[in-house]
Amino acid sequence: MIKEELETIIENAIKNLQKKGELSAFSIPKILIEHPREKLRGDYSTNISFLISKNIAKNPVEAAMLLKSEIENEKSIIQKVEIIGGFVNFFISDDYFRKQLPVILKKKNNFGNLKIGKNEKVNVEFISANPTGPLTLGNGRGGFCGDVLANVLAKAGYKVKREYYINDIGNQINKLGHSVIGNEHALYKGEYIIELRKKIKGNNFEKVGERASKIILDKMIKPSVKKMGIKFDFWFSEKSLYKNKEVDKVIEELSKKGFTYKSEGALWFKSRDLGDDKDRVLIREDGIKTYFASDMAYLRNKFKRGFNHLIILLGADHYGYVARLKAGAYALGYKKESVNDIVVQLVKLFEKGKEVRMSKRTGIYITIDELINEVGLDVARFFFLTRGSNTHFNFNLDLAKEKSDKNPVFKVQYAYARICSIIKKSFGHKSAGKAKIKSKINYEALSEPSELNLIRQFVIFLEVIEDTARDYQVQRMPQYSTELADAFHSFYESCQVITEDKELSQARLNLVLATKIVLKNTLNLMGISAPEKM
Repeated sequence: MIKEELETIIENAIKNLQKKGELSAFSIPKILIEHPREKLRGDYSTNISFLISKNIAKNPVEAAMLLKSEIENEKSIIQKVEIIGGFVNFFISDDYFRKQLPVILKKKNNFGNLKIGKNEKVNVEFISANPTGPLTLGNGRGGFCGDVLANVLAKAGYKVKREYYINDIGNQINKLGHSVIGNEHALYKGEYIIELRKKIKGNNFEKVGERASKIILDKMIKPSVKKMGIKFDFWFSEKSLYKNKEVDKVIEELSKKGFTYKSEGALWFKSRDLGDDKDRVLIREDGIKTYFASDMAYLRNKFKRGFNHLIILLGADHYGYVARLKAGAYALGYKKESVNDIVVQLVKLFEKGKEVRMSKRTGIYITIDELINEVGLDVARFFFLTRGSNTHFNFNLDLAKEKSDKNPVFKVQYAYARICSIIKKSFGHKSAGKAKIKSKINYEALSEPSELNLIRQFVIFLEVIEDTARDYQVQRMPQYSTELADAFHSFYESCQVITEDKELSQARLNLVLATKIVLKNTLNLMGISAPEKM
């Protein structure tokens, strides 16, 4: 990884300067390596000179010049160093980039596999919508984000399991029962409620609610999840926590450790002492255990199953919810940092500049099934991934239906199809996947800016995997795929792949084959198809 190599080079330069007495002794701060906003300013940049200038009697530019002179004395992957406004900018050698091609061609599908996860077990819980109705656009956004994050984490070396938490007990199930019966306590409406009313008879709202929730889960939610291209490892029932006495056990454990107290007839958890904004009720005054009690039991259950990290995707109405879960994790003997949340903000659907609020079929909210039927799974996935989950998202239905370069999905998939076409024509095979890679290639023949820029994108793929595995910002994936597709289109337009120069042609063919591998790996991580022709 280039960033790690640069960090080591900079750290060694500082230590050498300290040994020579050109820099005073100080603890080296964390070295941040980034890509400059302007490509002409290099491949990578660091602000380390601003940080160390605070410890020495020099300004950032002077500190940067010292580092530059020391780094240039050492042989490394760096071709050139420039100082711009105190920032140290690095130009990586073309040879380094060229050497990545045989590595990619050898690793194929395994290119991008990292070991930063160290095989630690991660539980990614997402969607987890109550089994009281069909999955909506919001559920779709959280579903795609969770699924892609799980893919990236697995690529980064974690052992990942996907989980859906089924809230199949409690007030919402009772309200569903009332709705199916059709009494004055009815809450849920829609065509599906009418259909359930035809199938389920009786006036016991609890039993009716249980039967209705099971039908909704089996006949609506699970088929929708399959339609979304998601496969859960676990469908975990909240009811099982009560059946196995796990709720009672976690309350007993918290009480023994001194994290509970009684007040106003209720049993409370001392979550405020552990970073929450207030204490939380475990058992109400009427003796009924709260949803939070179930959550604590579920939290304990996950840790008991051996997971090192818990990632939970939550709806916009659950902002701040994880503070109490982190408090619970600590009280149960686990690190607060082992529980992380991703709050998925609201989605609005727009068509012809106007918000589409209601389903054309049912007259209520729009389901994820309807959207997929309208634009296709690939488009739905890509569009939902393009914005950070912590921001509101307006889904442009008109753009999603475009079959041109205006549609980013079309552009990326067209790049892959074009690559397959080049390979078929060049190797004479019916399938682009049968192309044989020649190992003895003169990659120094690749010297055009568009060729080298394309190879640079391959290296960035590794950084995208690592960064996303660390901060869960999955919007990097579609952004990267678009940049990679743009780089390939630019190469294709400026460089003829097959020329009279056989050496150059072979090098460019291998470049195209490497592009195919990286682009396919990227699309696979997003759960998007890679069509060989369009």
